[in-house]
Amino acid sequence: MPVRSATAEWSGTLREGQGKMRMQSGAYEGPYSFASRFEEGQGTNPEELLAAAHAGCFSMALSAGLSRAGLQPERIETTAKVHLEKAGDGFAITRVELATQGRVPGIDEATFREYAEAAKQNCPVSKLFAGAEIQLTEVSLIS
Repeated sequence: MPVRSATAEWSGTLREGQGKMRMQSGAYEGPYSFASRFEEGQGTNPEELLAAAHAGCFSMALSAGLSRAGLQPERIETTAKVHLEKAGDGFAITRVELATQGRVPGIDEATFREYAEAAKQNCPVSKLFAGAEIQLTEVSLIS
């Protein structure tokens, strides 16, 4: 299996400094700062990139599970919200909320939820976040 990488550099102090993150593939390169991470400043932050990774991984895992069951998912869309919170003297990612919608002919809402729960448990990024609470806040079929 391939190994993926990304690079981040930071210059300056925590509050006044700035950084840049870039993906090995070149698909993304952008700035980050104290304000973009802990406030509402311009730029990205590690948690936003983790949210994108989790949403992408979960959507693929859900599609895979449905496909293995002989279903033909037409569309899976997932939003992940990563919560960075104060924990003791530092910070921790304490919770990830996943909201997913799918267009899957021949399946009912309860069955779709079962497959979503399995994807939540089995996608590699969910396993990485095992120390954080992962909630499925919305699971719905779309027509």
